[in-house]
Amino acid sequence: MPEQPRSFRTEAVVLRHSNWGEADRILTLFSREQGKLRVIAKGARKIRSRKAGHLEPFTHITLQLAKSRDLPIITQVETINPFMRLHEDLTLTGYASYVLELLDRFTYDQEGGNQLLFQLLTDTLARLCGPDEIFIVVRYYEMRLLDYLGFRPQLFECANCREPIQPVNQFFSPSAGGAICPKCGNGLPGLWPISLETLKYLRHFQRSNYNQATRANIPADLQKEIETLMQAYFTYLLERGLNTPGFMKKVRS
Repeated sequence: MPEQPRSFRTEAVVLRHSNWGEADRILTLFSREQGKLRVIAKGARKIRSRKAGHLEPFTHITLQLAKSRDLPIITQVETINPFMRLHEDLTLTGYASYVLELLDRFTYDQEGGNQLLFQLLTDTLARLCGPDEIFIVVRYYEMRLLDYLGFRPQLFECANCREPIQPVNQFFSPSAGGAICPKCGNGLPGLWPISLETLKYLRHFQRSNYNQATRANIPADLQKEIETLMQAYFTYLLERGLNTPGFMKKVRS
């Protein structure tokens, strides 16, 4: 059998990091080629380290990794895009952290590469740095993330009886993974009310490409309802609460 290479190159986004030992740092990355992986940056916490500036969360990088008995070791790293606005604006920091937390929570180490997820991640970070409305950027990301992870919610027909959804207020069932019509929903436990207008916008995000999604003009009260529903659905799927929504709420207040 051919000998496996002792080093490899990959393109990744830094999700988070933690200190290790006296001067090292362990990083969690989401890479184009291998999905999520944990690596070690030797000496990254030293003042003169040339790697440290490339290894902050949100940063899009290319890096060379050397295999070891434990975690791969970073030997070279270059920045493709630092997404500086995400570090300079506290509101953007919060939303970018939310984007990264969702991906981090739903993925596991060494699952393998996922080109669609990686492209969605880098596109979303770039969009957060641009002129588009943050609410649209984040909701579009959430809906595509659910698609790519296999949790696409059923929004066009009742998730119970499979009849087409009629133009009236509905329910949403996290366990059934979609909208429930009033006829099926009466008396059923664990359902969340969902207004017709909210359902329309969720459908818009689900069936539109990004350029089409940005055309939505959503009133503030509906934005709050949509955001609350989406975060509750993610909490249900993950079976635990998210950290970043609380931070974002403090920043907004």
